[in-house]
Amino acid sequence: MSHLFISAAHKSSGKTTITLGLCAALRARGVTVQPFKKGPDYIDPMWLGRAAGRPCHNLDFQTQSHAEIRETFARALTGSDLGIIEGNMSLYDGMDLEGSNCNAALAKLLDAPVVLVLDAQGVSRGVAPLLLGYQAFDPEVKIAGVILNKVAGRRHEQRLRAVVERYTDIPVVGVVHRNPALAISERHLGLVPSNEAGEADERITAIADVLAQEVDLDRLLEIARARSPAVPPPAPRPAPHPKDLRIAIARDSAFGFYYPADLEALERAGAELVPFDALRDSALPEADGLFIGGGFPETQMEQLEANVALRRDIRAAIEGGLPTYAECGGLMYLSRSLTWNERCCEMVGVVPGDVVMHQRPVGRGYVHLEETGDGPWPLVTGDGTPAAFHAHEFHYSGMENLAPGGHYAFRVLRGTGLGNGFDGWVHRNLLACYAHQRQVDTNRWADRFVAFVRRCKAAAESGRATQRHA
Repeated sequence: MSHLFISAAHKSSGKTTITLGLCAALRARGVTVQPFKKGPDYIDPMWLGRAAGRPCHNLDFQTQSHAEIRETFARALTGSDLGIIEGNMSLYDGMDLEGSNCNAALAKLLDAPVVLVLDAQGVSRGVAPLLLGYQAFDPEVKIAGVILNKVAGRRHEQRLRAVVERYTDIPVVGVVHRNPALAISERHLGLVPSNEAGEADERITAIADVLAQEVDLDRLLEIARARSPAVPPPAPRPAPHPKDLRIAIARDSAFGFYYPADLEALERAGAELVPFDALRDSALPEADGLFIGGGFPETQMEQLEANVALRRDIRAAIEGGLPTYAECGGLMYLSRSLTWNERCCEMVGVVPGDVVMHQRPVGRGYVHLEETGDGPWPLVTGDGTPAAFHAHEFHYSGMENLAPGGHYAFRVLRGTGLGNGFDGWVHRNLLACYAHQRQVDTNRWADRFVAFVRRCKAAAESGRATQRHA
């Protein structure tokens, strides 16, 4: 199957806008596009998935083995015409000095030709040594084209094209001029999520219309077809478990950070996912478990506070033993209060602490967690021994005044967590943490959560049966 890797010479070059525009423009031409995003990220994939009309999947060296990345890639590509992978940061940037986890390493692993997005503001002849340097730095990386972005005007475009053609063998496949129609509002963790952005589809269409005029889509498809080797088919998977339980899941403008593969894993494990709106619904739907993912509850905190009926219903359900998992924004919502910009709002109150937003990141990046054995779910190892696994965190908030003497599911080996060396507050059947877990081979958290919900459901049914026969 054909595929491309969209990367950049440096961060904030506009590659996300370019990538989502390409996804939408090609989709409008009848091409079935499967988007991917390198690294841990929710916001860019939400935009990419919306633009392509297919869920965007993350490919991450830190949480996945090379074999698992290839498997994820091959499985998601099934049924598509073209895979488009968006990198993070720049082509050669990464955590490792040797570049083992950079964008270039992922492009090589997947045999993907690279199209480089180059921010051309304030530069003309200087693009040549930059492109030549990127080619020479790792000759195994197939830089198959360049898109010149933020170009000032026609004279600037002509100069740039002449320079690239004169000094390099890299084709210019697009020249995107500076255009306010291409702007997407940003927030402290990047772009405003598409589930919050008003008229998101109209913005995507506007971007796609510009790129359809300023990027040679036919040339891009030719590059993908000519330089993409065959992708081996994914291995067959076991049949999914029959759906025998319901898990309520918060899906609204406050909570939208969910990996598509994780949601699919929950369903394959036997869960029917029942969405609810934390801003508008007055009660939880009938369910055997509850999942509140990440998001930006601080931007909706007045509405969340105003929905008193739902907050009371959630607290009563958790205190009554409803199996619940909450990540980051979900943890914030379950706390006593949330403070941002000198405004304090009351939250659910089942986590005995207060969340305060800060101007700078409190926790951001990969985390390494070790299970304490106090978590409500089966341990990672399955043999009764705690184990460590990798996850990630993105939060500008911190937990304050957390009640002493609590139980925690995780000891933080790397990262921030709740700020006291631990993460994963445990109360009854609740696990609430800042870390974002991911369903991967080394931590099949979705399977473990569903198994826990199923066990709780069986215990409750057994208890009711005993009472009936007493």
